[in-house]
Amino acid sequence: MSSYVLGLRELDQTRVAEAGGKGANLGELSRIAGVRVPAGFCVTTRAYRDVVAGRISLAPLARLKVDDHDGIRKATAEVREAIEALAMPSGLSAELTAALTQVGDHLPFAVRSSATAEDLPSASFAGQQDTFLNVAGAPAILEHVRRCWASLFTERAVTYRLRHGFPHHQVFMAVVVQRLVSPRASGVMFTADPVTSNRKVASIEASFGLGEALVSGLVNADAFKVREGQIVSRAIATKRLAIEFAAGGGTRQQLLSLDRGRQPALSDEEVVRLVQLGRQIETHFGRPQDIEWCLLGDDFHVVQSRPITTLFPPPATNDGATHVYLSVGHQQMMTDAMRPLGLSVWQLTAARPIDDAGGRLFVDVTRALASPAARAGLLDMAGKSDPLMRDALQTVIDRGIVPSTPEAAPPGPPPGFTPPPPLENDPAIPAGLIAKSEASLAALKRDIEGKAGTALLDFIAADIQALKKQLLEPQVMQAIMAAMESTWWLNEKLHTWLGETNAADTLTLSAPNNVTSQMGLELMELADLVRPHPDVVASLERATDDAFVEGLPPHIRDALVAWLEKYGMRGVGEIDITRPRWSEHPTLVLPMLLGNVRSFEPGAAARRFEHGRREAERKASEVLDRLRELPNGEQKAAETKRNIERLRTFIGYREYPKYGIVSRYFVYKQALQSEAARLVKAGVLRAADDIDYLRFEELQEVVRSQRADAALVQRRREAFRGYEALTPPRVLTSEGETFAGVYRREGAPHGALVGLGVSAGTVEGRARVVSNVADAQLEPGDILVTAYTDPSWTPLFVGIKGLVAEVGGLMTHGAVIAREYGLPAVVGVPGATRKIRDGQRVRIDGSNGYVELLPAIER
Repeated sequence: MSSYVLGLRELDQTRVAEAGGKGANLGELSRIAGVRVPAGFCVTTRAYRDVVAGRISLAPLARLKVDDHDGIRKATAEVREAIEALAMPSGLSAELTAALTQVGDHLPFAVRSSATAEDLPSASFAGQQDTFLNVAGAPAILEHVRRCWASLFTERAVTYRLRHGFPHHQVFMAVVVQRLVSPRASGVMFTADPVTSNRKVASIEASFGLGEALVSGLVNADAFKVREGQIVSRAIATKRLAIEFAAGGGTRQQLLSLDRGRQPALSDEEVVRLVQLGRQIETHFGRPQDIEWCLLGDDFHVVQSRPITTLFPPPATNDGATHVYLSVGHQQMMTDAMRPLGLSVWQLTAARPIDDAGGRLFVDVTRALASPAARAGLLDMAGKSDPLMRDALQTVIDRGIVPSTPEAAPPGPPPGFTPPPPLENDPAIPAGLIAKSEASLAALKRDIEGKAGTALLDFIAADIQALKKQLLEPQVMQAIMAAMESTWWLNEKLHTWLGETNAADTLTLSAPNNVTSQMGLELMELADLVRPHPDVVASLERATDDAFVEGLPPHIRDALVAWLEKYGMRGVGEIDITRPRWSEHPTLVLPMLLGNVRSFEPGAAARRFEHGRREAERKASEVLDRLRELPNGEQKAAETKRNIERLRTFIGYREYPKYGIVSRYFVYKQALQSEAARLVKAGVLRAADDIDYLRFEELQEVVRSQRADAALVQRRREAFRGYEALTPPRVLTSEGETFAGVYRREGAPHGALVGLGVSAGTVEGRARVVSNVADAQLEPGDILVTAYTDPSWTPLFVGIKGLVAEVGGLMTHGAVIAREYGLPAVVGVPGATRKIRDGQRVRIDGSNGYVELLPAIER
């Protein structure tokens, strides 16, 4: 066969460019011993390129917007009509006829689309292009090949590519032509449970006749779940019809008798045998598969296998035991995928071992869950920070996933060990810790200067260990815990004694030493310098290049440079050393700066801080006066006053350790970028950002040996693109099962979205759903709705009315800053960015933890 037509056995999974995803996978399947694939061939993408790509203009599609439904409908219809009218080259017709003769030209065939962006490990375009069944004869098959090509431009396919940024001209279509089999039963099998993601549970759906009845939803299918060779779940449906081949081509529906419809489509033995086949295919491809199968006589035939792209991968283990992991990203307010260098640097910095999977970080809590003593503490801590995580852990416990073993209790303190006492109120402690961190950072900047090669990598490795030691100093954790303990104490006691809800929220307003809130206020002051100059404002609104800084008036430029010197190491996803920083791309700051210019009057920063300070003083005075009127009031007031002072002394410092980590990371990053440039110049790396896809220890070896594995880097790049599309779970097992947790409380209004109230107050306003801080267009009074907020979002907080986030806890960044700024906030709201429309009016109750969706105001 020629390059227009290739037999399936000539293909494998490396030939996606010629055969498309489906064709390449079928070719690979046909090479697996014991796997039956219906005979056939593939009309390659060369035919599409020669016939379609050179004659049909796709320029009108490239200009479409994803929300232009009428435009998409009209443009796609025109493209499909033009393709179906094209004449086929005589060479293609001859090759296809010859291929039919080899397979059996008197037989009926399936003609199946196979796009180059289909059934790939990193994305699934499954079902977007057409398949035609029971097509016979070369003329009819050629006609349906054209129809397959045209189906690359359905409204659904074009909209999907627009939404996901796949250029239309870079996707090509091959067509698979296969002999039809007339099966007794057909269906789909997932080698990992598609609901729970458990890798050890296979899920099968089966019906009589062709699988189209199941795929199109015409019948309820039988459903089986199999774990380790045993059927653990079985549901036999009443199947009212089957789809069969029609005598004149195409298919027809065949009604089934009631008795026949109630029979299982597969016997138990066939179910187990099918799963064994699925495990063989899964092992060959190295990842869970979504498999289409049919049963002909006693033999299973596989008509497709594609990777399940929606599963979150579990961390690798080798001990055969079940492990349970907590998401670090949900605690760090950064659930985006991280690149290998970023993962490894954070793992080196962390105080305890951290695993990674799917581009995210996880902590193994199996041992704590197995210990009755440690389990209670873990659940208590999780419940205080993220109730959804606690509920997910409770589900793991209730299901007995981790057996309780008292001997698994973590070892106790060594003999004679005395834990350090809780810190009392002493403002010199956070001031001293901050000064020590700043001096250490200055020493790092001085000592790293001029280092290169292995000396640089060894120096950074040693400094990371010094950083870890610094973070583990007892007084650092004592200072952080002092704020948390006083917060919990005040909220609990003042609710019991006075009926106050979340009283600590107001008591923390404008607390000192909060480097993150200071960052937002100082950007407001920078806006005060810009506002009087309309020409500068206009130039900033037009700026698209980071060089805009040099064109600013000297006093504004110097102020911006000073702000960047202090805060420019920050950026979205800042725990990942590979992510862009404001100092690297100052244009990232402009939307926030210009928002402040438009939204505030001069001097607003100082007034805002002073107003918060006075509100905190007023609240403290009010609470103490009310307590003194209670029985034992003087004692209660004295304890409360001590905790208020302790809270205000230490709550601001809670933001500082992360600021210190990110500051050091930026120094490392600048030095590593210079090293990457040297490696590119020496021909060791193809691109400077190749280092992002190497773990730190791998980069050390590359620098030492001056050799890099380009194929590894490319695989990591492709894997990262797939990880970006995944949503990490709060709790995950080593079997791949995920647990999201639910809120188990009553009292929220009907239809409200329930979350965790982390900053008290009730407010109504326009919701602005923002996925990227650089794209935020907020006005005073708006309510910010987003997936998560790390410190880089803080400058937006000064102009909004309230906050809703999908991720967060009582002491995570967004909650701490929302309380300091006095913003009502509800976090941990599952699906908030999908369920709340941009521009919709909402009411958020930060005291009770829910969000109400309000009707539009009639004008």
